[in-house]
Parts: sequence; structure tokens; C-alpha cells
Amino acid sequence: MPEQETRCRARALGISIGTLPTGPLNAITDVPDVAVGHCSVWWGGPDLPVGQGPARTGVTAIMAHDGDLFRDRPRAGVFALNGAGEVIGSTAIREWGLLETPIVLTNSQGIGAAYDATVRWLMARDPRLGLDDVVMPVVGECDDSFLNDARGLHVLPEHVQAARDAAAPGPVDEGAVGAGVGMTCHDFKGGIGTSSRLAVAGGAGFVVGVLVLSNYGGRARLTIDGVPVGREITDLLPLDSSEGSCVVVAATDAPLSSRQCARLARRCALGLGQTGSYAADGSGEIVLAFTTADRVPRGAVRPLPRATLPDEIIAELFEAAVDATAEAVVNSLCMAVTVEGRNGNVAHALPLDRLCEIMTGYGRPARLPVAGQSSGADRAGGATERE
Repeated sequence: MPEQETRCRARALGISIGTLPTGPLNAITDVPDVAVGHCSVWWGGPDLPVGQGPARTGVTAIMAHDGDLFRDRPRAGVFALNGAGEVIGSTAIREWGLLETPIVLTNSQGIGAAYDATVRWLMARDPRLGLDDVVMPVVGECDDSFLNDARGLHVLPEHVQAARDAAAPGPVDEGAVGAGVGMTCHDFKGGIGTSSRLAVAGGAGFVVGVLVLSNYGGRARLTIDGVPVGREITDLLPLDSSEGSCVVVAATDAPLSSRQCARLARRCALGLGQTGSYAADGSGEIVLAFTTADRVPRGAVRPLPRATLPDEIIAELFEAAVDATAEAVVNSLCMAVTVEGRNGNVAHALPLDRLCEIMTGYGRPARLPVAGQSSGADRAGGATERE
């Protein structure tokens, strides 16, 4: 992985989306018990023959809690804004309303390897798996083949294991990291982004955190806090543009039912719309949402006590989901570095100096951080495979 330019998050530039406050980290890990880990697979130059590299890909793992997810299952919901992508395990979430495995994100051709590696990891932890019951891991994908040699099938079981092992609470790496190494967004370099909001429902405070794997959108539609940034930056375009995809993961500590988690997931899709998505025909834009407030034990045979918020008082949670999703996308763009990959293809980083000029010109004052000032982009643990 080459040395790259210094990057910073949107709020370090003075760009704040919405009016609700963020959590301390402005990340999905502001939700208690949630952990994120990455493994970046980044090696080889553009001259390698097809099937042998370069690798510009990786794995990101999201853990809803640090216990046994298969035995103690958070309530969850799913929504597909457009289904031209895949999140394995989403059918079971729709049916049961429960999340029973880590959420693993990777590239389109690596989804099978990630699924198999996760099954083997879960069975190694639980000797009754495959006997008492089977497990269907949740594994999502986006297509990174513009930069990554997808025919090389570079995601291996050890990369999935490394991402899980790196999963931790605290700050989350963003941009060209983990599953986001090879992704593009609105014809700039995209990847991993995260954000959070604090919301009130029924007089109590809750957190809504979002993580995105951004890999969608055309340049002209890129919109940041209402400003048509993409129309103002007409250069730095890739040689090829595809409709791409996006996977969004939302977490909250609010006591929601599975149905309400699905409602929260639908609001995240509005956040994608705020940044310029129109759910293009070939763009798989899929959202998973879960709550850490409640766990359903496997094998329960008696009615379970459950307290959920009434629908009438959760509007601010919806607002939080919209704004956190939009800011997570912007963070993925602001933190991503320029990447050269397969066949010499280049995805350029969003130029932060020009972004600030454009935002300021539209009445949204923004500026580059003073040298030495914290970017608000402290790094969490992760792993990187290099040559």
C-alpha cells in the first residue's frame, strides 16, 4: 500500500449534515457492543496478467455484540432499495427478523469464500452447529472489479479471519480499507464510511450508527449537504463508470421490533438518495438494520418479555438514520485516497480543497484543517496484506 495524501472526515472540513448531534466517535461503534474490523488485501501492480493481480480488495466484519451471536440473536430487518446485488442471509432476516452471525462485507467474487470461511469459523466455535441446526452467515458484496483483479479470487479464508480478529469497538478506519479498498463512489474513490447520531424517543436517548460500503453513483449526481458537488468537478473521471452498488449497515440501541428495524433500514435508503443515488438498474443498494437492545435466545420455548418503542415516537430515530447514512457516504469519499489498480485504472480521491471551495461558494462554509490539527479520523485496528 503506497504512501498517500492526508485525508480527513467531513466534520473536520466543517461539513455537518442534519441537526442532530453525533455520538462521541461519529461512528457505528458509538452503539454499545458493536465492533468493526478490516483486512485490506492490497498488493501487485497494474501490469500483472489477468487472474494474477493486482489485488485491490478486502474484508470488513461487523459484530453486533461480543458474545455468541448464533445463540443470542439481535432483532434485525432488511430493505433492498434495488436488488442487483447480494447480501446472503438477508432472506432469513426478512423471515425471522433476527441476526445470528457476524456481518461480513467483501467483493462480488469473494462472497462465496467469505461465506464458507464464516461457516467454518462458527462451527469451530460451536460443536453442535450442523447437528442441532445449521447456520446461514450474513455476507454482502459490491463489485470492485474496476480496480481489483476479480478473476484472481484474492479474498482468502485468512483474510476473513483477520477482519473478524480485528473487530473492536472504538474509531473505525474509513475510505480505501477492508472491503472498501477497490470501491468507487460517484466516479471518485469510495469505500468504507461511518457516522452516528443521537436521538430522543419517549424522553430517552438512543444512538443510531451507520456503516456504508459505497460503490455507486454517477459524478453529476453527487450531492453533499444539498450542494451539487459533482456538477462542479467535471475532471478526474475514471476511464469507465458502472452503476455499482452499496451495502448499508445500521445499528441502534433503541428497543425496536424486527418490523421497526426494517422501517429504520428504509430510512437509510433516503440518506443514499440525499447524496445522489437513484437506485440505478444495475446498482444493488441493500440495507441491514439491527438493535442491540434485545436478544432472542435460540431454543426458547416460552413467551419472551419484550419492550419496544411505540411507532408514534420513533420519528427522530428515522431522522438520525437518514442523516447518518448521508454523512457516512461523504466520509467514505473524504477519507478515501487515490488508488491505481487493474489495467492501470485509477479512481481519484475527491479533492478536499476544491470540495471546500465549492461548499463555501454555495453558502456552506468549509475549510481544510489547520496543519497538525486532528482530522477526527483516528484509526481502529485492522490488517493489511502487502507484497
